[in-house]
Order: sequence, then C-alpha cells, then structure tokens
Amino acid sequence: MDESQRSDLRDTARYLRSVRPIDPEEVFEYVEGQPHPGIVKQGLRTLAPELGLVETDDGTFAPASEEPVPAWRARGVDEHVTALPDAHATRLEDLLVERYGAGWPDGDSGDRLRARLREVKEHYLHGGDVEYDDETALAYAIYHLPGYYASVQYVLDDLAKADLLDHHLRVLDVGAGVGGPALGLADYLPDDALVHYHAVEPAAAADVLDAVLEGTGRNVHSTVHRETAEAFDPTGPLDGAAADGGNDDDAADGWDLVLFSNVLSELADPSKTARRYLDALAPDGSLLALAPADRNTALGLRGVERALADHSGEDAATVWAPTLRLWPDAAPSDTCWSFDVRPDLDVPGFQRSLDRGERGPDAAPTGSGDREPGDGEFVNVDVQFSYSVLRRDGRRAIDYQPAHDRFARLADSESHVTDRVNVAAAKLSHDLTEDPSANPLFRIGDGSQAADHFAVLVDEDALNAPLREADYGDLLTFEQVLVLWNDDEAAYNLVVDDEVVVESVPVPP
Repeated sequence: MDESQRSDLRDTARYLRSVRPIDPEEVFEYVEGQPHPGIVKQGLRTLAPELGLVETDDGTFAPASEEPVPAWRARGVDEHVTALPDAHATRLEDLLVERYGAGWPDGDSGDRLRARLREVKEHYLHGGDVEYDDETALAYAIYHLPGYYASVQYVLDDLAKADLLDHHLRVLDVGAGVGGPALGLADYLPDDALVHYHAVEPAAAADVLDAVLEGTGRNVHSTVHRETAEAFDPTGPLDGAAADGGNDDDAADGWDLVLFSNVLSELADPSKTARRYLDALAPDGSLLALAPADRNTALGLRGVERALADHSGEDAATVWAPTLRLWPDAAPSDTCWSFDVRPDLDVPGFQRSLDRGERGPDAAPTGSGDREPGDGEFVNVDVQFSYSVLRRDGRRAIDYQPAHDRFARLADSESHVTDRVNVAAAKLSHDLTEDPSANPLFRIGDGSQAADHFAVLVDEDALNAPLREADYGDLLTFEQVLVLWNDDEAAYNLVVDDEVVVESVPVPP
C-alpha cells in the first residue's frame, strides 16, 4: 500500500470509527485503486495505534474502550499466576533448539548455559559485570523469564484495582531484556486493550525479545529500540507517527506506563536516568520499577525511589505504593530491604531440562561443589520482587494522613521506647522468621522512619490478627503498641500483644 492509499484509508477510518465498526471488506472501495481487502486489513493494523483502533474477533476494527481495564477480580480471573503459559515456553524452547539443536540441555551447550547462569547469579549477588551476548541472553531467559512474567502482573493488578490502567496504553519498557515483563503485560491486559509497546534494549537480549513478542496479541503493537536507556529520548518522535503531520503516536504527550524491570542496577546513574523517564510520563501516568528481591538490587531500587520522591520542588514524584509517605515533609532513611512474595510457579519444562541435562565427557569442572544434576540449581520458580510505583499527579494507593494528636511518627520512636503508642504504618514484608516456633516478624514503615522498624506478633488474638492477615503494602493502624529498641539489630520492635488492636485501613473504592 503506497502513501496515497494509506492517506485514503486513514481519512476513511477516521470518519467511520465514530459511526460503525470498520470492515476491510467495505472500506477497500474508498481507497485509491481498490486494493484487496487483505491488504486493507494489514493497512488498518498498521494504522491502529495512530487511530486508537482495536481489531475485533470478526476482523473489523473499532475504537478502543474508554473504560479502565478491570482487575482480575472484576473479570472473574484467578488472582494468582500459576505458570508461564505453554505458548511462551514453546517459543523459548524453539529458540534454544534453533541455536543448539534438540539436545540443547546436554553436552557442551548445556554446560555453557549452566556456566553462564552461574555468572549471572554471581553478578546479582556481588555486583560484578556480565557480558550480555546471545548465549547469556538465552541462559538468562531460561532462569528469569517465568518469574519476571509473573511479578509484573501482580503490580499491574494493583494499578487496575485503582482504575489506573486504560484500554488504550502507551508503554515504554526500559531495559526490556528478554521479554518477561512484556509478556506479562500483554497477557494481563484483556484482548480488547490497545497497547503501543516500545522497548529500549541495546543488548543481545533484544533478539530474544523480538522473538517472544511475536507471541503477543493482535492489539499489542511493538517496537524495539536498540539503544541504551541513557541514549534513548523518551520524549522524541516514535516510529509510526502519522505521516500526514499528525502526532497520534508521538511520545510528546507522555507515556501511560514506564517500566524499569530489573534494570536499574545495570545503569551507571540509575537515579538520573530514571528522572528523565519520570519526566516523560503523561500527567496521569505511572512509573513502575521492579527489582529482584536480593538485598543489593532491592536497596538500589529503594534508593532511586527516594532520589525521585523525597525532595522539595515541582519535579518531586509521589510514591503511589508500597512505601507510603504518611507524614508531610518527612522522608525515610532506614535500609528498607522490602519485597513482596507470591506463590511459586509450576516448574517450566526448559528449566527442568537444563537442570537434569547430561554433562559431556570433556566438560570442564563446574565449580559448583557437590551439586548433582537435577538438584534444582537451575530451577527458579520463586516470585519475589521489590517494586515501586511513582506518579506525578500526587495520587497514592491509600490517601491517608494520620492525626498528629492521635498517632506517633516512627521518626520519633526513640522518645517512645518502653511506651505504648498508636502508630499508622504500611506492612512491608511477609513473615521474616524462618523458625515456625518464633514470633512472626514483619517490617513496617510510615515514610518517616530513620531506623528499621518491625512489628512482632507475640500474642495473636482476634483484635490484632489483621497484622498477620494483611497483604504486602496494606496500611495498618496499631493502638497501644509497645515500642522497644533491639540493640542487636539496631532496629525498633513494635510488640503486638493482647493489649494491641490492629486494624486495616481500607483502600478507597
């Protein structure tokens, strides 16, 4: 289809989209030269992001809904991700077979993939460097794709519960990697959502990303920019902008969702880079940062959050969730190693295959001590992640401000040691104890704390049970909680016994 025909089709579609569904079998007659309806359909697919159209099951095109995307619960969908779907797993396995052959988990190829995975693990544990060539990208995908696929969906569901995801979304995925978050986003959204998905990924992972994006739906329109996060301009014109001078697919209006998934720790100056992308958000958009739950990357993410949010000025972001700032003009300075934990996934076949793969007769020592094949070293189905959602419009997941005459700030805990006080704070961990006989322990924060604070449940009853029952990120009030200093941990313990009443602050509808 040449530009003259494209212009005819654009004009026709713009007129008809407010009148009735656009049928390629009908509108081809209005296009110069009357091209085949199949060519017209492909033209409409190309123009769909620009014109705000979604392709329906019957092959026609209609405007994307103006209603917000419903959350899982409203759709009657299971609120847990149980597995990486078979279609995505098969696509990754096809890439592995294409590169190494059907026996990819065995012999030399399996040994190399396992060695690369050990390097990647060491990198995240100690902050070392890893060269992300094509083999590393495939190894990374084997180990991390399922978990990253699942984790992003849980945070997206929180945004959907607050009506913060539209059916028409412009998404910028910075450091998109091998595509776990992209697939999670595409599968979370309903089929009638229109997604302009742009990925920024300079490394060899972009080849894997290109392949897995082929498995997204017909209304997900993807572009991969092979640039670094530092070099990419999030406010510049994008591929697909209207050729007639329109700006329907230009980033100038801002992004609805900017993703930094498991990449902040890879950037030379993560706070500076994230600031540029925060400034490129639409006025009602969200910046979602995700990181693995390990200490270094989780604390790094929280440091970026604080750099963007905890200062005065018009460019200061608001923390939407989970580490709420409840007190005006107060900011946290504790360590806040905080992360969510969700149910494990089913083990995908490609992880099991690599874990059980046979070593070739000439393979070099693995350096893995006494570990044996099939012991789970290369199985990763944990869904544990640190996250932050930042916004520019001042909105918070729970808009609550404690009364000064009723609640004590955690910043003032030193003056309340051995006293009983009332406190409002977010629950920022699951039970941190490993011994089932120990008192349950939960990190909490109100956005003012200078030292770590933990709620210790020493005597559970009906009045304080919400502490255990609350979800990660929920806001709680504690009445008559005992404040103690734990010298061994250099932290404050808020002792929840049978004199304490704990209540959950409801999320506004």
